[in-house]
Amino acid sequence: MKRTQLYLQEDMWKVLHIRSRQDGTSISELVRNAVREKYGSSPVGRRESMQALVGLRKGRKNMPDSTVYVRRLRKGKRLARIAR
Repeated sequence: MKRTQLYLQEDMWKVLHIRSRQDGTSISELVRNAVREKYGSSPVGRRESMQALVGLRKGRKNMPDSTVYVRRLRKGKRLARIAR
């Protein structure tokens, strides 16, 4: 299993938080199940889903560079959090 980090909008996080309490499970498990349902658990289904993503951003001028975007999200507050 691989670890990842997601940025969720506040309203989506609240929905997942409520659902996880109702189901007695974690938000992580809800996300894993949703990804499994959406992208399939068979090797063929996974391959088809991943192939559909190839080139999705190619040629899009209105999207910022992902590295710049993530660094901008993290900027400023990280050192303050670590120092606590």
